Amino acid sequence: MRQFLRFCVVGASNTAITLVSFAVAVSAGVPYIAASCGAFALGALNGYSLNRIWTFRAGGFSSRGLARYGLAQGLSLAVNAGLLALLVEDAGMPKVPAQAIVLPLVSALTFVVNRQWVFATPPRERAGAAV
Repeated sequence: MRQFLRFCVVGASNTAITLVSFAVAVSAGVPYIAASCGAFALGALNGYSLNRIWTFRAGGFSSRGLARYGLAQGLSLAVNAGLLALLVEDAGMPKVPAQAIVLPLVSALTFVVNRQWVFATPPRERAGAAV
């Protein structure tokens, strides 16, 4: 439960960074899908650092962990862009409220992938800790 609460705190900061940067970019005339991608990347950078160090206590940076994180974020970004386009293009929803609806759904998906795959303790380390 503590880990999930920490993830939520990090997620709140990611959401704030993502939503504010998305709104600023859209207001500046950046196409909404491009704005979403850039804003998502800013939130993801914040999230990787804080989740690795604080939430999941995953130790030092590693190329494998970074690659997994990149793949997880790519999946999350694709889901985010797809749902955003669906709400804006098909449902006719305004862009910023649509992004506000999509973010919590994508955040839940991202937590599961991060916990189970990106920042998971390798099986041999878990076995050693239980001894």
